[in-house]
Amino acid sequence: MFTGIVEELGDVVRLDWHGEGAVLGVRGRAVTGDVGHGDSIAVNGVCLTVVSVDGDVFTADVMKETFDRTTLGSVAVGERVNLERAVTASTRLGGHIVQGHVDGVGTVVSRVRGERWDDVRIALPPGLHRYLVEKGSICVDGISLTVVSVEPESFTVSLIPTTLAMTTLGHKDVGALVNLEVDVIAKYVEKLVAGGSR
Repeated sequence: MFTGIVEELGDVVRLDWHGEGAVLGVRGRAVTGDVGHGDSIAVNGVCLTVVSVDGDVFTADVMKETFDRTTLGSVAVGERVNLERAVTASTRLGGHIVQGHVDGVGTVVSRVRGERWDDVRIALPPGLHRYLVEKGSICVDGISLTVVSVEPESFTVSLIPTTLAMTTLGHKDVGALVNLEVDVIAKYVEKLVAGGSR
């Protein structure tokens, strides 16, 4: 489990394909400080299992399903990515409950740059609109954000200076693809209300 508070921007340094899957290597000084084989690190909001750590580089196996359903399918060596280690029992929950299980890929459709913060509108893939509420939480590329407004096919978030400086959303322009994870509590509530039929 994660909180959506990005710890650092890492760099993709390796992408070795093996059939339809690949070994992904990422450099991240902060996240590699105390992780080992089997630990979890969120890469742009995708929960990956650490296979090895060599200095400040960790590797993870990425299967076809993950490449097909997330933006990791288009990741390239040299690309910067948002990194967060899994929470511990003593971690502050600064964002919201994030699983690292991407629900869909959205597209940045507009960006209004302000003097101190940016307003960004993101198009939603079909089926996710019902899980978003104004002032609720959404995870975008592993970043816990507050929903400013919700339209039938999109939503808006505001990015504060810290988010602009310390995450990939500071540089993503119109047309960029982003991983989306809706609030898991909303999904559980929906199933309970429906009588467990899903």
